[in-house]
Amino acid sequence: MIITQTPLRISFLGGGTDFPDFYRKYGGYVVTTAIDKYVYCIVKERFDKQIYVNYSVKEIVEKAGDLKHELVREAMKKTGVDGGIEITFLSDIPAAGSGLGSSSSVTVGVLNALYQFRGEAVDAERLAREACEIEIEILGKPIGVQDQYIAAYGGVRTLEFMKSGLVMAEKVEISPQTWDDVQKQMMVFFTGRTRQASSILTEQKNNIEKKNKVLLEMAGQAREAKKLLERGEMAKLGKLMDAGWKLKKTLAAKISDAEIDRIYAAAKRAGAWGGKISGAGGGGFLTLFVPSEKRAAVRRALPGMREMPVGLSRDGSKVIFNIRK
Repeated sequence: MIITQTPLRISFLGGGTDFPDFYRKYGGYVVTTAIDKYVYCIVKERFDKQIYVNYSVKEIVEKAGDLKHELVREAMKKTGVDGGIEITFLSDIPAAGSGLGSSSSVTVGVLNALYQFRGEAVDAERLAREACEIEIEILGKPIGVQDQYIAAYGGVRTLEFMKSGLVMAEKVEISPQTWDDVQKQMMVFFTGRTRQASSILTEQKNNIEKKNKVLLEMAGQAREAKKLLERGEMAKLGKLMDAGWKLKKTLAAKISDAEIDRIYAAAKRAGAWGGKISGAGGGGFLTLFVPSEKRAAVRRALPGMREMPVGLSRDGSKVIFNIRK
């Protein structure tokens, strides 16, 4: 039995510049972090040759090509595992529409587990690259590539997307005090609704050329965010995220709406420096940076919204249990 643990993520700044259609022409840059909320993938050998996959439904098939779970289907094809296996997923939060990169964490986690099942240890760069190949090239999803890389690498990182297609993942060197400050001053609330990201992301992808100046400005904000993190300037980081959120809302029509704007404005009036809706927008989780003395006021300003305590995760996808016969 193999169990992998793969983190979800919260992106701070630069999201949208990780679309291949953009960065292969202009280059891109993101500052993001893995968080201590995880997707677990359990892989168990079966005596028979069937394939069992357990998630929100249970699939039992003879061949990988018959699986409806397209991420598992393509991961099995890529790793060469063709049967006699049971795969189960567990998640710390509901996966669909959360905006925390769960689908990419699933892809990275199942690839890691399946390679380990075959007795092969694969590094983070390969896991991320192959997850991108599955989601973007094979399945044609209208997404960027940051989620796969942070899920594989973990930590607080910059991701630089080169025109050549190369992705450079670098750890942001922050002090233990800043690491603690980020965790204390980052508040995450569930908006009460999930959404299908594909329609928002498709519009965003189609708007890339006419929004290229906005995206270049967002990449510049991400570079500034790296410096602020290194210096431990949380207030300035929160205010920069506020500016980034204003730019992000211009990329597609449904990234925000009147209700999200109302919630965000209430949080700012209560003392939040700034924040954003994670992922594509339109719902999921709201991330805020809040001075410690204003946390209680922000909670009162968002009645009925469930707060999710969040810490940072130093590790990317890893094997936490491995027993072989």
